[in-house]
Amino acid sequence: MADTSFHIGPYQIAPRVILAPMAGVTDKPFRVLSKRLGAGLCVSEMTTSDPRFWNTAKSRHRMDHDGEPAPISVQIAGTVPEVMAEAARYNVDHGAQIIDINMGCPAKKVCNAWAGSALMRDEALVARILDAVVKAVDVPVTLKIRTGWAADQRNALAIAKVAQSAGIAALAVHGRTRDQQYTGTAEYDTIAEVKAALSIPVFANGDVDSPQKAAEVLARTGCDAVLIGRAAQGRPWIFREIAHYLASGELLPEPTVQEVREVLIGHLHHLHEFYGEVSGVRIARKHLGWYAKDRPENQAFRAVVNRAETAQAQLHLTGEYFDALIAGVTPELPAAA
Repeated sequence: MADTSFHIGPYQIAPRVILAPMAGVTDKPFRVLSKRLGAGLCVSEMTTSDPRFWNTAKSRHRMDHDGEPAPISVQIAGTVPEVMAEAARYNVDHGAQIIDINMGCPAKKVCNAWAGSALMRDEALVARILDAVVKAVDVPVTLKIRTGWAADQRNALAIAKVAQSAGIAALAVHGRTRDQQYTGTAEYDTIAEVKAALSIPVFANGDVDSPQKAAEVLARTGCDAVLIGRAAQGRPWIFREIAHYLASGELLPEPTVQEVREVLIGHLHHLHEFYGEVSGVRIARKHLGWYAKDRPENQAFRAVVNRAETAQAQLHLTGEYFDALIAGVTPELPAAA
């Protein structure tokens, strides 16, 4: 059997499945949960390189890694080499053990500032940013890119070679161009081309939503790991499902309703504790929606739980809903007030 681990600097990463950074999703509660459920590495949501925003409540939460399983990977974004270097140093001082640079985000508010995937249009600037960040910190630096800016500008291979020369420790490639955003389907030929040309670990990202797809993408690209993004929303046990399938070729059974209940209640408790009741209840609503999307009576469940204004009410309604499912009866959800 092939080795099921690889290294990013001194850190051995296993299994070969990584939680991709997602703004507003991969916060500390979700990273801790994903790691517990089998992710080999979890990357934080993007933090700004602008020091003016480092002391906001949002940034403080994004930089909170107390009690988080190692290695702690923190993603930064920006366009000015010196500012990015300082942001890397700041995050390392606050617990980051791996710095990940975002050149893959297609969001307009990021790209209009020439950050994210917009940087791929300027290979010389990419080289300066990577060189500055790698020299600024004594921890491994990784990079996330797309296949290019547009269909006729697929320059991932050129950027990848620049990255390896700059001392980047690992590279993630999303199989879409920036102008595709998240539409269409990911292509893996460009990722395979990048992997074949580099000696550092390369990760494939895009449309991996099942254990079978993960195995297919790894085989097709030769990559060291797959990144899981949207497919983990409401389904964090996908990490152990993929890890088990890669190791054994067998599919794990779906989690029981009882286990889903325990995972979700635990997640809600962590969100309420981490953000405080008011913000925690609000942030939990999107996670409840993702958990419920494939469940019976999900619209009624979402309508009622979304009206819960307190942590106690949110936990109570969620627990009652799943208790009814476990008992095999249609949940009797109270009418909205």
